[in-house]
Amino acid sequence: MNRSSTAEAPTVRHADLTAAPQSTDHAPSGTQFKDIFRTHPAGVALVTTADESGPVGLTLSSVASVSPDPPALSFSLTSARGSAAGILHAATFVVHLLDEQHAGLAGTFARSGAARFTPEQGWSVLPTGEPYLPSARWALRCAPIQTVAVGPSELVIAQVLQVHQGPAGRPLIYHDREFRTLP
Repeated sequence: MNRSSTAEAPTVRHADLTAAPQSTDHAPSGTQFKDIFRTHPAGVALVTTADESGPVGLTLSSVASVSPDPPALSFSLTSARGSAAGILHAATFVVHLLDEQHAGLAGTFARSGAARFTPEQGWSVLPTGEPYLPSARWALRCAPIQTVAVGPSELVIAQVLQVHQGPAGRPLIYHDREFRTLP
């Protein structure tokens, strides 16, 4: 690769490998477990559907690919109330993979009571009735295959039925309680 002589190499910080690793002989507390994953970067998505009260949606950082054939993904929800209940009971929903331009929207959908699905946010509706964000890099229309209760959470496994591609951008991630982008 040809680089300009004025280009600076990115600064990379490495872990201090001389520090003694910390281990325990017991499972982490709930707080410690949350702190562990707070330092693990994750992609940011919005999941949306419509129920009898109208459109519902929330921000997720737990979306993962499960299988290419059939195409399937998973995510977890920690509540069976409000938007989470609407998604858990939906026959279909849309998982939107977000880019940096959606950081404000991700924050809005992460807060209870915030204004959602406003005209300024750019929402549309698919012919099948789900709220759809055309500016999302990818919007995956899904149907749940299985839901597994794990403590106070629900793990949702869903088959991808349709894919809608939007404009490419810099992926939005969640790390250390902040929305960030990759360089």
